[in-house]
Amino acid sequence: MLMTKHRWPAIRTLRGWAINVLNEAGAIRECEEHGWMQDRADPHARERAFNIARQDPPADVSPQAAEAAVRDMLDSIGDTCPECRPDEEDRR
Repeated sequence: MLMTKHRWPAIRTLRGWAINVLNEAGAIRECEEHGWMQDRADPHARERAFNIARQDPPADVSPQAAEAAVRDMLDSIGDTCPECRPDEEDRR
């Protein structure tokens, strides 16, 4: 008898989906040393992320809710790594 295992979706939460969208659009980056997400402050990348959220939201999520999730994630991410010293940030 053929048995298959249930596969979990690659991204399980709306928050995780929003982070993935922002990363793919180039609106955020990861601190190479500490792993913190950082806002790149690129208006074009932000707009690409919002367009993705509106046009291709996750299953069972409205385009408005997907866009709100992306906006909430952007609002929660700073442009500097909290663990990096200011002189380290200047070198990046």
